[in-house]
Amino acid sequence: MFLSILRLAGRVWFFTGAKYRPISLLTVISLRTAGRLAAMAILAIALLAPSARASSHAAGELVVRYRSETTSGERAEIRTAAGVESAGVIDADTQRVRVTGDQTLKAATAALSGDSRVLHALPNYTAEATAFQPNDPGRGTGWASIQWNFVGPFGINLPAAWDNAIAAGAPGGQNVIVGVLDTGVAYRTSADRRYLRAPDLDGSRFVQGHDFIRGNNRPYDRNGHGTFVTGVISQATNNGIGVTGVAYRSRIMPVRVLDHEGKGDVATIARGIRFASRKGARVINMSFEFDSGLTAAQIPDVISALRYANRKGVLLVAAAGNTEDQRVAYPARARNVLAVGATTEHGCLADYSNTGSGLDLVAPGGGADASVEGDVNCHPLEEPGRYVYQYTFRGVSPRKFGLPPG
Repeated sequence: MFLSILRLAGRVWFFTGAKYRPISLLTVISLRTAGRLAAMAILAIALLAPSARASSHAAGELVVRYRSETTSGERAEIRTAAGVESAGVIDADTQRVRVTGDQTLKAATAALSGDSRVLHALPNYTAEATAFQPNDPGRGTGWASIQWNFVGPFGINLPAAWDNAIAAGAPGGQNVIVGVLDTGVAYRTSADRRYLRAPDLDGSRFVQGHDFIRGNNRPYDRNGHGTFVTGVISQATNNGIGVTGVAYRSRIMPVRVLDHEGKGDVATIARGIRFASRKGARVINMSFEFDSGLTAAQIPDVISALRYANRKGVLLVAAAGNTEDQRVAYPARARNVLAVGATTEHGCLADYSNTGSGLDLVAPGGGADASVEGDVNCHPLEEPGRYVYQYTFRGVSPRKFGLPPG
């Protein structure tokens, strides 16, 4: 139901029974970390419809192809009449030409195209290197060597998504506000330096958030999960540090609704959803889950907050759950939320991922394969694939950062 408004093209895996197939128009990531707050799902950048990139060409130049029977003398005559001169031979019948004097490219094109001895006269279009390739070093061998979920055969084809966003005039999801409802974010250094900004997060790319656990406007991370999630979404990219993020120029609104143990309650989460929606978030990511046995009737305040966000036009994305259940957990199960499960490096459903009728998409999360009969990508008895890696706390300290051990 959301596909018509998603504009950052990439590749994810669409779940149809026991089969998975790639789709475009959307980049969504899911990841698993230790503990209860595992499968994280993001990202859909709700941008205005992208405009096509204007075709560029070498100034004042055309590529002309003559009929093969045309003599060299006739070709010279054609060029003189059109007000162009040769700028080099391409093959026996094709050459590059350049306008001369006061002649315009449009007039020269018309003159050449109107001559029956010319097969075509076209602008000398220019190409440019494809795929934005950041210089982030990862563990020293480049970001792509560890971020398989972005570029691998079962990744999301992120370089193409980056290029599409650049072509649309919104590189890295420029300025789209993403509300991260989580354990907080290491988004800035506190006055007492008890909390430090993660070195691979751009401090200028945050908007005012809130800490609903302590009741202040300083949503510092005391767990590491929220910083990890934020890194996946908006890690500083092409800065020569660490790894990359999907929407590296989006703006993050850190909203702390989970405590230092990664736990949050209905009242706090409902307030956080309403706050982010009211303060201008275009996308809200919720990398947490209630017990999959809970029904909507048991958490009406969260359901009401989700409806409020939907009326505000916010795209809501949540983890389907990590308990191997055949029911999607709330808030992902809610009608207006995009529920995302996880796949592995092998392209199989992850063994921890919840499934069921409420599951909308699955995307790279890593870990061990589930046992899915008939799926040739699933090898549950073999060594698990890699997990997803992003900068966060090194250990439990909010002052030391790095990549999780791999």
